[in-house]
Amino acid sequence: MNKEVLLERFKVWALNVILLCRELPKAEEFTIIKRQLIKSATSSAANYSASNRAKSTKDLINKRKIVEEELDESLVWLDLLQRLLNGWDEKISSLSKEANTLLGIIVNSIKAQR
Repeated sequence: MNKEVLLERFKVWALNVILLCRELPKAEEFTIIKRQLIKSATSSAANYSASNRAKSTKDLINKRKIVEEELDESLVWLDLLQRLLNGWDEKISSLSKEANTLLGIIVNSIKAQR
């Protein structure tokens, strides 16, 4: 998969996270989770984009590790939402599945650079 296609996947995934967050209940705990989830999801996309302009292999690995951390954080927030919300399994599961797929791609790309 080329970099442009993968970047588009990251962007679409982040946008879908934002759309999910727009539907969350207004309770304080959801406001906190929503902010954190949007930050980590959009950060993973932005940092993936930045990693494509890395100046060296070491820089690439460091930037991709940030993407890995942001995806992992997003998965934690999605898991918490899934545990809090009944009837949202399908919406949240599809986002978690894509996050896990993207995470696998990033981890493999990091390993390939070593």
